[in-house]
This record gives sequence, structure tokens and C-alpha cells, in this order.
Amino acid sequence: MQIRVGFEMAYQFPQPTPMILALSVHYSRASDLLRPDYLVTSPSVPITAYRDLFGNWCSRIVAPQGRFVLSTDALVNDTGAPDVVAPWATQTPVEQLPESTLVYLVGSRYCETDQLSEIAWQRFGSSPTGWARVQAICDFVHRHIEFGYQHARRTRTALDAYKEGHGVCRDYAHLAIAFCRCMNIPARYCTGYLGDVGTEPPYGTMDFAGWFEAYLGDRWYTFDARNNTPRIGRVLIARGRDACDVALSTTFGPNTLEGFKVWADEVSAGLPVDAQAKSDLRSTNPLLGAN
Repeated sequence: MQIRVGFEMAYQFPQPTPMILALSVHYSRASDLLRPDYLVTSPSVPITAYRDLFGNWCSRIVAPQGRFVLSTDALVNDTGAPDVVAPWATQTPVEQLPESTLVYLVGSRYCETDQLSEIAWQRFGSSPTGWARVQAICDFVHRHIEFGYQHARRTRTALDAYKEGHGVCRDYAHLAIAFCRCMNIPARYCTGYLGDVGTEPPYGTMDFAGWFEAYLGDRWYTFDARNNTPRIGRVLIARGRDACDVALSTTFGPNTLEGFKVWADEVSAGLPVDAQAKSDLRSTNPLLGAN
């Protein structure tokens, strides 16, 4: 199957302003790109690119004064297979974990393992280890948090989400990640495109999505505490310790986000690919993250 993915973000800047963007499809999906996700700016400005500490492809620009639009429109090959489910996956003892996973075992900006550790062990300490424990965490978080875009707040941490009981998909991911780490399971935050492929209508407003990966056995597996069911057509953009590491857009100066739309649509053979799902404007802060 093929999926058309892309976005358009319109800003208003009172002065020339540097920006860092993490909006490119992850290198692990590079071979799946049938039409590259070239970053387009209007007006045109020079773009430089680099790999961050987590291997994500990032761009640096200086936005000009006035209205400034960022966009991309790509076509991605996808297997059409749902997320892998591996109930046999075991939990690896901490002393045997690869060094590359250890950074995902400790607390981070949005995942306060020190404050959630006792809660985690009380709730999940008696559950089976491995896949079953991560699934038990997802089941709890899925039930515990009420989803709603009106609840979006960029400062909400995992502990806040636990106490408040509502949020958006990044909050589900943060709480599940924190609980996994408390239970000695490495977990990392993911952001990317996730459309409605394989789901029943009515469809919600399209946005960038947040989920997480847990390290079990000898590999990383995808988990999604918000949807809590295997999904088809995830297109990864970036991974990090939490949403702070993978902010889609970081601006170094005042600005107003005037427009924001995202699409991730399955392309049917023989049909035009000009349908786009539009997203509501939900945030005007400079640290734009997945909801």
C-alpha cells in the first residue's frame, strides 16, 4: 500500500528568527519513500541539515520577518501490516541490556521516574514480566487518561497526566514510558504520522501522533497506550527520551502559529492523491509537539 503524508504550517514572525525542525521522515523509512519529503519554505530560505544525538534528521533555517510557510508532501510505501504483537517477548535483565538502551531507562524532562516508581511497583510489580507487563501498563494508561484536544498542554508531565487523568496522545506515551522505565524496561518516545487506515469511521481530526517503543528480548517493539490496539501505516519521524527531544518545531524568538494541517492518507490505485485531512489549530507555542 501507499500512504501520502505531509503537513503545512503557517507562521507570522515579527523579525528574522532561527528555527530547528524535526519534520523529516526517519532514516529507517528512507527506502520506502516513493516521493521524497523535501521541506519547502515560502518564501524560500537556505536550509541546512544535521543528525541529532538520537539519529533524527533535523533542519536549521532562519525564518524571515512576516508570514512564513513550511510544508512537505511525500508518498510512502508501506507493508500494510499492523504493529507487531509478540506476547512471547521477554524482559531483559538490566545488567544484560545493550549500552545504547540505558539512556531510555532513566528519568527525563517529561517522565519523572523518581516520583512514579512507587506507584508503578504497586500497580505492576505483581504482573508477569516482559510483553505482558508492558501491555498491562498500556491497558492501565488507556483507561486512566481521558483523551481530548482541549486538554493539550505542552508543560504536562507523566506525573501530571497520572494526577489529572486527561490529556492527548503524547501524555499517554509519557506516562506509559515512565511506568516502563520504573519497571526496568527501556522505553523511548516516538513521533510521526498515523492516519486512519484500517479503522472504522467516524474519523478524528488529523494531527501528528505520539507513541512509544519498549525494548524486550533483543529488539524494540511499538506500543500505543492511547489507541491500545495494533495500527496500520505508522510513518516514523523521530525518536527520543520524550517529546522534548523530538519537538517538531523549535523557534528562537516570538512568533504566532497561524495555520497547521497534517495528512496521512492511503492512496488507492487509479485514484488521484489530492485528498488531505486537515487539522485544527491547537497550539501557538514555539515548542510544537505531537498531540
